[in-house]
Amino acid sequence: MSLFNVYPLNPIAITKASGSRVWDEKGQEYLDMYGGHAVISIGHTNPHWVKRIEDQLHAIAFYSNSVILPIQTQLADLLNEVSGKKDYQLFLCNSGAEANENALKLASFHTGRKKIVAFKKSFHGRTSLAVAATDNPSIVAPVNETNNIIFLPLNDIAALENCFKEQGDQIAGVIVEGIQGVAGIYEASDAFLQSIRSLCDTHGALYIADSVQCGYARSGQFFAHDHAGVHADIYSMAKGMGNGFPIGGILIAPHIPPKFGMLGTTFGGNPLACAAALAVLEVIQQENLISAAEEKGKYLMEALQQTKGVKVVRGRGLMIGFEMEEAFADIRKVLLNDFKVFTGEAKPNVIRLLPSLAISMEDIQLFLERLNQAIHQISKTPL
Repeated sequence: MSLFNVYPLNPIAITKASGSRVWDEKGQEYLDMYGGHAVISIGHTNPHWVKRIEDQLHAIAFYSNSVILPIQTQLADLLNEVSGKKDYQLFLCNSGAEANENALKLASFHTGRKKIVAFKKSFHGRTSLAVAATDNPSIVAPVNETNNIIFLPLNDIAALENCFKEQGDQIAGVIVEGIQGVAGIYEASDAFLQSIRSLCDTHGALYIADSVQCGYARSGQFFAHDHAGVHADIYSMAKGMGNGFPIGGILIAPHIPPKFGMLGTTFGGNPLACAAALAVLEVIQQENLISAAEEKGKYLMEALQQTKGVKVVRGRGLMIGFEMEEAFADIRKVLLNDFKVFTGEAKPNVIRLLPSLAISMEDIQLFLERLNQAIHQISKTPL
């Protein structure tokens, strides 16, 4: 049986990982500056994370949400503490797409409305409603198409105000990434997020903060939306939440009441996933990774701004995108093939950096050295 061929794969078979390094089947070491799409938050095979999962595996790996699972409450309590959203409620699921799907569904349940405001270049997932709210027609199947999504330009306050003026009584919610990741690291401005909060309050809609990629301390705040000094009604989470163990969730403001049966999942919140997520939060706390992400990201961005061939640098914390001059369009391939560095990309010419929040300054410096070597190799000038 063959695998369903939907991924353009690099011809590299990764068989081992530790910290910010991975190794292929031949023993070749790579520096990981991408973390598998921002998933590796505390380092590959972090020892505390491994032990948490091992210990849980020997206790109980799974039971359904038909009984009390105390570890879910432990996770909710620690998440409330670390995130600062102390009165929020937690619903657990398995992925970012599920988190956004449930967030959008909950907004519609709560308001009784159908319309959702989303933004150009957004990415919210591949499930039915999440993909409909994603601005990429190539991944929206005909069955996903709906007239209930309104796409507006990011950071256009006037367009947002006009939309609410015309359709405010039909809008269930606004879903927005604090920093658009797949689009190429574009940040929603503080003023724009504050306008979303104000307009949602005025018109009785819910503010949904898609924090799947830009959450969990990556931006130098727990949620990227926190930089704007606003509180969303719903925060969606996944990726870095489990450091590679599948888990997602939504944090739900206290004014939104639950009802039996309105949301549900079989595997969401299973004990193994909760153990992995607890380990992540414990390491974030113990190693002060929120401030570390801010400090290391600032250093890395400043260094990139001074690097030959780099046109633009965007981002916050350890969620960084930089555009190269046209002559260096192949820099990502050169970094991977010749200098053994994993990075991400966004079309047409953006390199995305989403390393572990626990990455060392030595590894950041090593990346900068290899980037400069790759640039000089392409430009055929000596270092």
